[in-house]
Amino acid sequence: MSALWIAHVEVTDPDAYGEYAKRATGAIAAHGGVFIARGGRYVQLEGRDRARNVVARFPSLEDAVACYHSAAYQEALGFAKGAAERDLVIVEEVNPD
Repeated sequence: MSALWIAHVEVTDPDAYGEYAKRATGAIAAHGGVFIARGGRYVQLEGRDRARNVVARFPSLEDAVACYHSAAYQEALGFAKGAAERDLVIVEEVNPD
């Protein structure tokens, strides 16, 4: 069953975060992840507002978790530390059948 990687981000250092995004894109793609939302328009209805919202679909929850723990993603994540406040959750999609 596929899974969604959902990040809510407030960028505090655009240059460093841009480097993270560039490197993370490759790591995510290497684990079968495909972006379905990346920035763009949104409406905050509840909770903390963070201007950057990112959603990627992975073939499975396990693929998404493996991506997060991969050396390539952890290297990219080093650029996000101190450059953003983030919440990240991975959720399994429901089976449409």
